[in-house]
Amino acid sequence: MPTHRRRRRPVLNDGRPKNERPVRVKSVGLRIIGGRLRGSKLQYGGDRRVRPMKDRTREAVFNLVGPAVKGKYAVDLFGGTGAIGLEAISRGAVGATFVERHHPTAHVLQKNVAALELTSICEVVEADTFLWFKRGPSLPETPWVVFVCPPYDFFIERTAQMLELIEQIWEQAPPESVMVVEADDRFEFRDWPLTAEGDTRVYAPAVVNLLRKK
Repeated sequence: MPTHRRRRRPVLNDGRPKNERPVRVKSVGLRIIGGRLRGSKLQYGGDRRVRPMKDRTREAVFNLVGPAVKGKYAVDLFGGTGAIGLEAISRGAVGATFVERHHPTAHVLQKNVAALELTSICEVVEADTFLWFKRGPSLPETPWVVFVCPPYDFFIERTAQMLELIEQIWEQAPPESVMVVEADDRFEFRDWPLTAEGDTRVYAPAVVNLLRKK
């Protein structure tokens, strides 16, 4: 008696059957929440590789930074949609550099910058943040406000690289710079190599550390 074999469905490289449609993630509302650009909408398609800082966390961070953001140059590492760097400009930063290695995300970031008519004062760098900083990027001598907000897993899976990056940024930042580092509760800020004491706050699931350079 003949046996019938079940036909295998052809599979794409990512493991999904060819005739299976990819799941589309609905766009999520994202906006500038303070400053002169308050209320401006930003593009964000809901890609899970991008984790924009929540509105309430972003508001809390800028309450911590306070008026110190004014006149500084924003450096938004692991830029994503650019929400936090653009928020800094809205609140008085004089310009910004965004670093984002994921091409589709960097493209969205560029569109957000263009939509807000900030291309003259913003640079979007499509690169790996770790390699980019090691090459010694050319940044203004104006004091910086630096945002280090990577995927939380980087603090666990790439701990040495993250600590080295944070240390290098702090060493090279001009006097009067401010640095904001966002992780989750798996990372102990007391374990990092900086001697400077930061102001650590918890906005679950985020844990934010803010440092000011004299």
